[in-house]
Amino acid sequence: MQTQEGNVAIQVHGLQKSYKELKVLRGVDFDVARGSVFALLGSNGAGKTTIVRILTTLLKPDDGTLRVNGFDVVSQPALVRESISLTGQFAAVDEILTGRENLVMVAELRHVKDAGRVADDLLERFGLADAARRRVSAYSGGMRRRLDIAMSLIGNSRVIFLDEPTTGLDPEARLEVWQVIQDLAASGTTVFLTTQDLTEAEKLADRIAILHDGTIIVSGTLEELRKLLPPAKVEYVERQPTLEEIFLAIVGAGTKEQA
Repeated sequence: MQTQEGNVAIQVHGLQKSYKELKVLRGVDFDVARGSVFALLGSNGAGKTTIVRILTTLLKPDDGTLRVNGFDVVSQPALVRESISLTGQFAAVDEILTGRENLVMVAELRHVKDAGRVADDLLERFGLADAARRRVSAYSGGMRRRLDIAMSLIGNSRVIFLDEPTTGLDPEARLEVWQVIQDLAASGTTVFLTTQDLTEAEKLADRIAILHDGTIIVSGTLEELRKLLPPAKVEYVERQPTLEEIFLAIVGAGTKEQA
């Protein structure tokens, strides 16, 4: 199901990217609705990070039409960058500084008015107020990731890209980040999430796309993806297939077709 033009935050059509002889993206197509959580799933090397780097103007595509917040990624990169934020796989925080100093520094670099107030508001919002004046080197993994996401939101970005945000985190820290993502979506922020954690996608995403062999082989809501499999097996009670089962079945089928 296609989203209506005015409600689309990200549009990707015919995206292609190669590194010399290696074709990484072979014609990728998807739309992301405003204010939604969109999860892009794929195995290591599938091209998820390449898509994020292209959409955030860090890498040029070979071909395709790409728009973020209505701006063309290739011809209007500065406008795209002004309207988005990016959180990579590893927290980009300064461990020598305190949590508050990290936020103030970023706010001043982005010429945000009243940087101190903005920092304090974000610390409160992300549950870091009590640790505001502690050096980040003493933060837990979950606290660092929350601070990293808070830093990326300075400037009121309408779209946030989270590239495998819970990689390497323990279960408790992962739950903390999940709550942050749910809060962002509830506030109207569009979240583009890449992940290998199928439970994460199942928990958070409004729509899910599976990237395999350089293309999107299936996309939709969790319920729509469930309908692609045979009816749930009945043992003692009816059990719906998990997203992991859907992913493995679809990717496996795609591999067999190409063989």
